Formats: sequence, C-alpha cells, structure tokens
Amino acid sequence: MSLRLRSDSRARPAVGSPAVADQTSGAAADSPRAHTILSVFDTAFGELLAADPAAFRVKFRKMAASAFAFYRGTASLFYADLDAGAEGDRDPGPFLTEQTSRVWIHGDLHAENFGTYLDANGRLIFNVNDFDEAYVGPFTWDLKRFAASVALIGYTKALADEVISHLVTVYAAAYRERIGLLAKGEQVEPLTLDTARGPLLDALRSARLRTRVELLDSMTEVAGFDRRFSPGGGAIALDEATREKVLAAFGAYLETLPQSYRVRPDSLRVKDVVGRRGIGIGSAGLPSYNLLLEGHTDALENDVVIYMKQGQTPAVSRHVTDPAVRGYFRHEGHRTVISQRALQAHADPWLGWTELDGTGQLVAEVSPYAVDLDWSDLDDPAQIEAVVADLGRATATMHAAADDESGHSLVPFSTEAAIDEAIGDDTDGFTKLLVDFAHGYGRRARADHQLFVDLFRNGRIPGL
Repeated sequence: MSLRLRSDSRARPAVGSPAVADQTSGAAADSPRAHTILSVFDTAFGELLAADPAAFRVKFRKMAASAFAFYRGTASLFYADLDAGAEGDRDPGPFLTEQTSRVWIHGDLHAENFGTYLDANGRLIFNVNDFDEAYVGPFTWDLKRFAASVALIGYTKALADEVISHLVTVYAAAYRERIGLLAKGEQVEPLTLDTARGPLLDALRSARLRTRVELLDSMTEVAGFDRRFSPGGGAIALDEATREKVLAAFGAYLETLPQSYRVRPDSLRVKDVVGRRGIGIGSAGLPSYNLLLEGHTDALENDVVIYMKQGQTPAVSRHVTDPAVRGYFRHEGHRTVISQRALQAHADPWLGWTELDGTGQLVAEVSPYAVDLDWSDLDDPAQIEAVVADLGRATATMHAAADDESGHSLVPFSTEAAIDEAIGDDTDGFTKLLVDFAHGYGRRARADHQLFVDLFRNGRIPGL
C-alpha cells in the first residue's frame, strides 16, 4: 500500500464563509511537507496499515490528541528529518567522532519513556524503558530526541521559551556531569527506593505497592482449580494451528533464557495462550500473544504472564548504513533483546527472543511492577527541573552501560570515555546544540501535528 496524498474533491468554501479556515488547512495539506510526512509514513507504517487499518485509526486518533502524542508516534519522521538536515542540523564538530557515532542508543528517548522495573536482582529501579527502537548510532540522536520532547511538553504546560531553554540546559549539564564521573571509573548509584526523589520516588513507591496477584486477577480467572486467561478485555481466542505455532516458538524462546531459568521445567509449563492486537501509539497493527506460565511454585499467585510480540523495524536503522551493525542481528526480536540487555543493567530475566512464521519476536514478562513517569501533575518548573536532571543522569548511565564491558562485541570500546573526550571542555557548545535543536524541532513538530490532524480528519490519508 502506498500512502500517497489523496486529493480533496469537495467544493471549496466561499471567502468569508464559516468554513474559510478549512481552505487554509487544505492548502497546507497539499504542501511539500504534507507529501514528505505521508512518504515517511508509507515507509514506516504502510504494510501494517494495509493489514490492520482499524488499529491505525486508533493510533492516529491518539497521535492527534497533542503535538507531543504526535511526536511520540513519529520517530520515523524525526530521523528522516535528521538525515535530511532538519533545522539546519548536521551534528557538527567534535561531538560526533568515529566512536561516538557508533554507540548503543535507545532510539526513541522522549520524556515519557522512563519508568520502573524489577531487575534480575529483585530491586525496583527507575530508568529508561521501552527498547523497541534501540539500535547503534550517534549518541546525540538520543539527546536531541529527548530535548525536543522537553520543548513540546513545556509548550503544553505554557512554559516560556527561556524556561524550556533552562530545562534543556539542566538536562545537558546532568548528562555531561554523569558521563564525566563514569569516564573516571567512579561508581554511581541507580535510582532506587533509597536514592530517588520527588516524582521518581513516587513512581517507585507506587510500583512497590503493586502485586502479582492483582495483575493476575485483572487478566485471568480461576476455573477447575487452575488459572486461565479471562475472555474479553482484548484477548483473542486462538485456533489450534495458531496455538501450536505459538507453543513451538515458545519452546525456541526458552533456549535464549539464562540456564538458571531452565532448572525447574515445571515453572515454564504453559497453562494458556491468547492472542492480542496492538492498538497503542507504538504497537498498532503488530500481532502479539500472551502466555500464562506455572511460575516457580505450584501456588496460583506465583503464575507468570509473558508476552510475545513481533519485533518492529527501528526508525534509526533506515538511516544507519554500517553493514557491521545491520548484519549483527538475526531479526528484529533478537535486535530488541540484545539492545535492551546492553542498555539496561540487570534486565528482565524473562527477556528473550524467538521466531514465529519466520518473523522475529520479542518475549518478556508482563510485569506488575512497571510504572511510567507521570507528567500530568508535573507543572511546577522547579520540580520539572529536578526531574529532567535525574533523567539526564539516567540517560548517561544507559549510554555507559552498553560498551566493551557489557558482553557484546558490536561496541568494543568504553562509550563513556569516548563521549567524555568528544565533549571535552566544550560544554557550552554541547548545551547550545541541544537547546537550539529543542526549540527548532519543537516548532516543526507542532506545525507537523496540525498538518497531520488536517490530513487525517479530512480523509486525506489513504486506507483510513
């Protein structure tokens, strides 16, 4: 399917009529930028949209809600703009070297992709989450994506441009300081119940109050003295052939788990399987499955729910041409898992990969302890400042985790040392790069959002 601009054959309103505003938006919808947006969407979403237009209607309505929601759903447009030199940007000078252009990056580092998780050691950690877009590329791409998201969130909260500039400056300074400490070999504490503060501590405390039983009760029911998935609620019953294929893929997934998780085979017994269809901003049209496992004891409250979902092509990968990077991964499920293990210390022990119908799949636990950072009540600039400083430190720690000490050969050098050397004494230039980009791309994203809304609501996107 090709998302070419659909012409609008409806009569144009007379000048002075109540509908004259639509005439202006119609002209914008025929602009070169509109064609650019649809061309990028065609590459990123075309096949999935053709297969499941209903899921994309939901996705696009969520993206229409705000410029930030649009930005969240358009990493593909962001990287296409970077590659084309958006806002005059070409990542200048000393910050991108041969090494710092080739580090493990998150790929979709916006302000809402942070939250809590229970690590393999049983500790609640606040850190970066959602690694579906992770890849290897320039470290500044993560920082720019985050900086522009701060500008968009600041705009929705009616913060002045100078306040937004200050917030991005605080983020850049916290990142720079943490990278410097790590480059010197100093140990830094993760954000935990003992070290976090403010809204980050609130998220960790909220996660601590959650229980596996509550999660299981929300997704399953007990019948015949055992659990099974409850009907409805987005669960899709599977035919026998599909169920057998999913179970075969699950068997292959087990080979990617740490050996310690295969000591007690009963804990991995599958009790039930259901299908699901992604309809969120990032998962629209992607088929997925939930599997209910016995868990480490026979007690019903220790059952485990895992998900298996199709890996997606990361937006960054369309703009990184290094064959060594492209050839490193078996498929997108493998890429997602290897990337998350590299970027997230002590990641989910259930994290693994498999294949289904020849397509790479990501497998991980549906965790009751995952709580996202909530920006809805973050309105005080001083409180936001403290949060973005912590997120800057978390970003630096993430970048530093994925290097020659992470057990992967793709980045065979110390990333923190390379980034520290690249920034050097030019902290002002480093900060200015992020501040200028935040404002420039924030303006572009707001204009693109309005253009997207006009295209979508006036039926100008084919297939919807």
